[in-house]
Amino acid sequence: MWQLYGHEFLALALIHFMAVVLPGPDFIITVRQSVRYGYLIGCITAIGIGVGISVHVFYTLVGVGVLIQQSVWLMSLLRVAGAAYLIYLGWQCLRSQPNANLDILAGEVMGKPSLIQAFNMGFLTNALNPKATVFFLAIFTTIVNPATPLKVQIGYGIWMCLVNALWFILVSIMFSQPIVRKRFLEFGVYFERVMGVILSVVAIRLIWSVAFS
Repeated sequence: MWQLYGHEFLALALIHFMAVVLPGPDFIITVRQSVRYGYLIGCITAIGIGVGISVHVFYTLVGVGVLIQQSVWLMSLLRVAGAAYLIYLGWQCLRSQPNANLDILAGEVMGKPSLIQAFNMGFLTNALNPKATVFFLAIFTTIVNPATPLKVQIGYGIWMCLVNALWFILVSIMFSQPIVRKRFLEFGVYFERVMGVILSVVAIRLIWSVAFS
């Protein structure tokens, strides 16, 4: 099996990892959750991001990806939906208030999300990311041979889900360290507002591309 599909897997894994480590909405949300709410919330958000990948893998494997790729209006709809969610996340960052009484070690903060809410935020951030849609359509149509067995392609998908989750768990661990959190939270309002602006700019660019494509 490895002899047959090893080169294909290595190419896919390398390109996917390079895409994962580049900062984007997933990275911003993981950092924000980890700095503001601590390790556990950050890691659950990261797991949600990893599971969100399964949405892209699923529609690609069942053939819906071809429909999305060939349908201008459907791709536009996905981009608008993704942009709307990024605007929502950006607004959440922009309207956040400073936490003067935050206990760094305890990680307690007013408005702390539940584990389900943290998971959902990570899941939706990835699942509604139109750039992820384009990436998966490209990688499965250019790198993965159509003759590759479905079970092997599913294995590729599981691998990518795991890599995404593990990478952002690592990001969460880094940014939830007490000394790192303390430094970021000293300028918490400005930090979150910068992230809110970045997410909003990404969303506006998506909407612009739909309107003038």
